[in-house]
Amino acid sequence: MGSTVTTTEPEKTSPASSRPGYGQLLRTRGAWTFLLPGFAARQPFAMLTLSIVLLVQHTTGSYGAAGAVAAATGVSMALFAPYSGRLADRYGQRAVLVPGVLVHTLAGLSLTALALAHAPLWALFLAAVPTGASVPQVGPMVRARWGVKLQGSPLMTTAAAFESVTDELTFVLGPLLATALCTAVTPAAGLVTEAALTLVGGLLFAAQKSTQPPVSADSGHARVEHTSALRVPGVRVLIVTFLGIGSVFGGMQVSLAAFTESIGEPGLNGVLYGVFAAGNMLSGIACGAIAWKVAPHKRLVLGYTALALAASALWTAHSVLLLAALGLLVGMCIAPSLITGYTLVESLVPAGARTEAFTWLTGAVALGQAAAVTVAGQLEDRLWDGAGFLVPMAGTVLALATLLTLRSRLVPRPGNRAVARGVGHRVPVTVD
Repeated sequence: MGSTVTTTEPEKTSPASSRPGYGQLLRTRGAWTFLLPGFAARQPFAMLTLSIVLLVQHTTGSYGAAGAVAAATGVSMALFAPYSGRLADRYGQRAVLVPGVLVHTLAGLSLTALALAHAPLWALFLAAVPTGASVPQVGPMVRARWGVKLQGSPLMTTAAAFESVTDELTFVLGPLLATALCTAVTPAAGLVTEAALTLVGGLLFAAQKSTQPPVSADSGHARVEHTSALRVPGVRVLIVTFLGIGSVFGGMQVSLAAFTESIGEPGLNGVLYGVFAAGNMLSGIACGAIAWKVAPHKRLVLGYTALALAASALWTAHSVLLLAALGLLVGMCIAPSLITGYTLVESLVPAGARTEAFTWLTGAVALGQAAAVTVAGQLEDRLWDGAGFLVPMAGTVLALATLLTLRSRLVPRPGNRAVARGVGHRVPVTVD
């Protein structure tokens, strides 16, 4: 089954302008048609977990329960996201996005209503599963569109950096917006707004049909075997690496919320998380502006080592200023790892499986975040204030050990991208 869509010529880069740069990237023909709606559509992603935590904690009085419900959302997203990516590669992004945003909106509103009605915890879990499973994978879809536009261009690293900066901008604005809505308006306002933004932003992005990667044609072209991104050894290593990054996001969200409440300043939660995300965004901007000479797999090892060291110091912070400084440092260490990981996908994964690969990585972050939210919530309930900060330390250290052991699998080898190269190129092909 398949349909033919208008293909997109890869963007050419002349020798005179081969140095990567944001200005050159943003002048890519047709880029703004998917960048602006893509930004709007991914904004709710940064609000979802925190909105659930704040709402459920308000209605149950327990960070453990709130973390568990948020974790159910993250786990279901992590499990379903790769299949969403695979379907988008095969049938087109719009075919996946439109029903997805409709289901997510209904599920999110249902979860809100159940929480406000003080429904039993099992009912919240039941609503959390479809809420997470239907989260639109807009970030990976935008990255896949860049892959079509910039195939073989030195601007690919710049595009990966730009997308990381965009993600982190949403993680600056999202928590601030969620916290402001939940504390100043009503605890349900964050989740309701997240559902509304998902519906509007997702449908606007889905409407940009001209820039979506081409999908398969049923006839008239050679058939190409479709392979799963998970079969690429390097992708499995990156999944573990991104699980550790997710543990930082999840551990920070719960622990910062508990810390600011313990000092009687819950409104500082969004500010502190915004400082953390701002560090991520600033380092992402710097990464994209540098013409790197160090191989990506080596950069990943160096950047991740710095991340593990910085995350290991979070639990020692006992003041707002120190926590803000450490959060900024941790954030600055995350972006290089995220950017390099996404950049490696372009060299390790066949073109026809890249959306799936990106969703595996996004799903790994969500799964790590879900596990971290659960464990950090339990630690905050049972131990001391700030015990949840042990989770980012443990997650990054374990992931770093795996990365150091298996780093050779991140080195691109001839033939890594030989399968399914028809997708994202000039001529549409049929993919099983």
